[in-house]
Amino acid sequence: MYSSKTDSHEAGATLLPADVVSRRGDVIVRETPVRSILNRSGISDYSLNCYTGCAHGCVYCYARFMQRFHPHSEPWGRFVDVKINAVEVLKRQLRRARPGSVFVSSACDGWQPLEAELGLTRRCCELLLERGFEIYVLTKSALVSRDLDVLSGGKACIGVTLTTLDESVRNEWEPHAAPVAERIAVLESAREAGLETSVMFGPLLPFISDTPATISALLALAADLDVKSVYVDALNPRSGVWPSVAALLARIRPDLLGAYRRMLFDRRERARYLSALSARVRTCASRLRLSDRLHVCF
Repeated sequence: MYSSKTDSHEAGATLLPADVVSRRGDVIVRETPVRSILNRSGISDYSLNCYTGCAHGCVYCYARFMQRFHPHSEPWGRFVDVKINAVEVLKRQLRRARPGSVFVSSACDGWQPLEAELGLTRRCCELLLERGFEIYVLTKSALVSRDLDVLSGGKACIGVTLTTLDESVRNEWEPHAAPVAERIAVLESAREAGLETSVMFGPLLPFISDTPATISALLALAADLDVKSVYVDALNPRSGVWPSVAALLARIRPDLLGAYRRMLFDRRERARYLSALSARVRTCASRLRLSDRLHVCF
C-alpha cells in the first residue's frame, strides 16, 4: 500500500559512522555503511532504502521524520546518506529472508539523482527479483525507466507520485523531482514493457491541487493510463513538514497561510476538510469507473 504512514522499522535501522563525505552541487553526500538493508515494514512485507535523505527537496516530504533518528545539520533536501554496502548486505540477508513484497522506497526516493551514478537500487532490485520477491516501486524520478529491463524480469509494479499536473506548481513544491510529463512517460513505458502500474496522487495541495477540476483531471489521467491502482493522499502535519510548507506559502501564496494552518492543526477544520476531499475524490472516481482501483489514504 502506498501511504504517508511512516515506516518505523526503517527509522530504527542502524547506520554505522560515515567515513566518506563529498559534495554534489549543494548536496552533502556521506557514504554510510549499514548492518541491514531489507527491513520489515508496516507498508509491505519489507522496505528497501539505499539512501537516507533525498535530493529532490520536496517541500511537503514526510520522510523528514528520519531526521529525528539520524540528525543532520543540513536542511532536508541538502544531504544524502548513501548506504554504500547495500548490495553486499542484501546478499547476506537474502540467505535467510523469506520472499515477500518489498516497497522501494519508503523513506527516500530510490531513483534520486545519485542513483544514476551508483546504481545501488538497480542492483538490489535485481537481486530481489532473482530470489522471487515482489517489488512495489514508488518514485518521482524518470531514472526508473533505465531499470525497466531488470524490473520486467520478475514481478514488479511501477508507481509514480503526481501532486499536480501544473508544471509551475510542481516546480515550486518539488523543485528537483522529474517534470510531470516525464513521470507520465514512465508509466507509459512501464506498461509497454508489460509491467503493472500504479499512481499516487498526493499529497493533494489544499486549495491548489485539490479542486474538483484538478481531481477530475488527475483521475482522468489514471483512467487513460489504465493503471492497476490509484492512491490519493492529503497533506499531513508530519514532523518538520509545516515549517517547510509555511516558508514556501509565505513566499508564493501568503493568502493561504491561515487556511493551511487551520486545515492542518484545527481538529474540526481538518475533519471537515478531509471529509469533503474524500467525497470529491470518490465521486469523481465513480464517474470515471475507477472506484474498484481507488485507495484513499487519509
